[in-house]
Amino acid sequence: MGDKPLVLITGAAGSLGSALMERLGARYEVVGLDRTEGEKITLFDITDRASVDRALKEITEAHGPEIAAVIHLAAYFDFTGEESPLYEAVNIEGTRNLVQALQPYEVDRFIYSGTMLVHRPGAPGLPITEATAIDPGWAYPQSKARTEEVIRQEAGAMPYLLLHLAGLYDEETAVPTLAEQVRRIYERDPLAHAYSGDMEAGQSFLHKDDMLEAFRLSVEKRGELPPDAVILVGEEEAIGYGDLQALLAKLIHGSDDWTTLSLPKPLAAAGAWVQQRAEPLVPDAIDQGEEPFIKPFMIRMADDHYELDISRAREWLGWEPKHSLRQTLPKMVERLKEDPAAWYEANGLTQPHWLQEAEAEHRPDAEALRAQAEREYREAHAQNIWAPFMNIGLGAFLIVMPVLLGLEHIGMTLGAVIAGVLVMVLAFLTLSWRAALLRWAVAAIGALVMAVPLVFWTGNAAGYYLFTLVGALIFGLAGCARPTPGVGRMAAVTGPTIPKGWDYSPSDWTQRIPIIALAFFGFFISAYLTAYQLELVPNVWEPFFPGAPDNPQNGTEEIITSDVSRAWPVPDAGLGAMTYALEILIGLIGSARRWRTMPWLVLIFGIMIVPLGVISITFIIIQPILLGTWCTLCLLTAAAMLIQIPYSVDELIATCQFLARRKRAGQPLLRVFLAGDTDEGPDDRTLESFEQPPGRLIADMLGGGMGVTWGLGLSVAIGIWLMFTRLTLGTSGMLANTDHLIGALAVTIAVTAMAEAARPARFLNICLGAALVICAFVMEGTWLQRGADIGAGLLLIAASVPRGPVRHRYGSWSRLVV
Repeated sequence: MGDKPLVLITGAAGSLGSALMERLGARYEVVGLDRTEGEKITLFDITDRASVDRALKEITEAHGPEIAAVIHLAAYFDFTGEESPLYEAVNIEGTRNLVQALQPYEVDRFIYSGTMLVHRPGAPGLPITEATAIDPGWAYPQSKARTEEVIRQEAGAMPYLLLHLAGLYDEETAVPTLAEQVRRIYERDPLAHAYSGDMEAGQSFLHKDDMLEAFRLSVEKRGELPPDAVILVGEEEAIGYGDLQALLAKLIHGSDDWTTLSLPKPLAAAGAWVQQRAEPLVPDAIDQGEEPFIKPFMIRMADDHYELDISRAREWLGWEPKHSLRQTLPKMVERLKEDPAAWYEANGLTQPHWLQEAEAEHRPDAEALRAQAEREYREAHAQNIWAPFMNIGLGAFLIVMPVLLGLEHIGMTLGAVIAGVLVMVLAFLTLSWRAALLRWAVAAIGALVMAVPLVFWTGNAAGYYLFTLVGALIFGLAGCARPTPGVGRMAAVTGPTIPKGWDYSPSDWTQRIPIIALAFFGFFISAYLTAYQLELVPNVWEPFFPGAPDNPQNGTEEIITSDVSRAWPVPDAGLGAMTYALEILIGLIGSARRWRTMPWLVLIFGIMIVPLGVISITFIIIQPILLGTWCTLCLLTAAAMLIQIPYSVDELIATCQFLARRKRAGQPLLRVFLAGDTDEGPDDRTLESFEQPPGRLIADMLGGGMGVTWGLGLSVAIGIWLMFTRLTLGTSGMLANTDHLIGALAVTIAVTAMAEAARPARFLNICLGAALVICAFVMEGTWLQRGADIGAGLLLIAASVPRGPVRHRYGSWSRLVV
């Protein structure tokens, strides 16, 4: 037994409990009680009365029965807003166990760590006092209020003090609401710009040091207080939410123009409800599997104002706050910027993906990378601010276009007006760099504008071409102008331009220009064919195929007005023209690093080229078989689509390799797919340059990752010859159809295999050659026709064996290029 008065602290293993033990240790004999073992901490379980009795008996046997004060910190807390059995078990019944177990001992003062939230909220300028009604608004303060009732009922002759404390903070940590507010602004979360309550409403806060001092004074003045004392402890100033937003934005981003929008409560509550019950749509939330912070109960209490009258704390305790939130926030933000990872960990928050990546890459400069990415993005946005202004003008043009064109179709008129209004509104919003993601919505509207004349089968030529042109311009200005929206911070400012193990970037402009040029070629032809389908022109040029004798239409006209074409709900040539236009636009988006900065876009680009190219080839295959003729212009567009395939394969492979590497590195695949990422290799911000000799530039564009070997060239020639054996050899029936089918497939495979990365595809032509030889033996035909097929089949097999030269490296894929 010592000379110092004995003080017991429950919840002593926590950060506040341990700090309080240290604060009181100089003048008091401090013993902690907790479920976690530690220095001067006695183990006990507050939910088990027998455990509480044993702990108190052990302590009093060692220190005597007189207890100067019991400071009760132990409590359960969560921020779901929902009832939990632990509130009843720990806060209410646990406190009952403790108070009842203390009755045999001489306790000068039982001090309870309560919350100001048990009171009914006030209003700006009307501070709360200890006399304010007890009317807690959600589960946690309700449990604290019921706990205080238990203390009043069970305390007996033991004096007690109920400290109604404000929200806790210090230079690094804060209560969840404040920490979350700082996080959202720091990360520029779109939700940081929305609030559903009174912007002037706020709450009092309390610095950790001031809280410790309040407890110290409470112990020191334990004998001078009324036996049933209640004291509010906190700072008098309650900064309004709007002012706090502006202050944080200024401190974190140096921004004086932070905008916080006031959302209607029903809309905000509905959004919070959907977020709670639906799968999270935000990539970071998907990655971490965590629930959204904003809960419906918070929306209900967004107008609550807790401004405190601390006259009683001054009078009874002699306590005065020595800190203020306004003065401490600069230090908190400084700590955040100095070591973001430590700040997130200290506040129990999940780090944003770019911060996790910085740690994974052992980069100590996460905050510098964030600031660099933001600075570069804002600069690029400012340099290209003309693009949203142009879209605002195009939106206005859409609104008046039906009048200018004299359109009488109500569907097209409404489509133009609605699209124009949406484009103007959304483009106006994208004048702010913070609303960059809305540019994809503007681009989507541009694509829909291109589809309007096809959906309504317009008979107005100017309408078709203007809708197509204006829609493409809207898409291009929204999606192609720098900076590209949606690219993650780490992807934007770190990582290589050339994929690991490669010797060139498959996303370089020299790789994309041939695709874009071929897409222009296909677009012009498809738009011309669309004009015929929409009856905007009387006929279509066709130099080779006259069509059926009893039909005035030529072969091309028969094909594009056949039952196969009319089976589509829109003109199929128009759909092809729209696809080519989107290929052009998507080909213009992004940098030479888009294989890792925009994986989702690369995948869309690949889908538009490879699978749609196969569909185009299929349509060519069925022409003589099902329709009995050919379409020269269709053959040309199919060729343009087919040649695009070898130019696009390498970018798809590089992106898939990148996604596999990031998955092995432990990065969330969905987030990487949507926002991109850094990659293995040195940081390389090499920009595309056309400042090289024209010959070298053309060689890079035509060569790149592809090459025409003698075997592939011969395979293409054999395939084309097979497609036209009806004309060259007079072949008919099943043998002619087989020749055409195998020939078209052989051409498709050989052209695809011209991409060095897809060179193994040529082996499929060995199977086709063998099939051709077998069909020549079993199908009817003249000895010349069958012999020619056998020779072509054997030649195709022979031509498909040699690989030919491979000039480039493709990382781990190179071992498959056999």
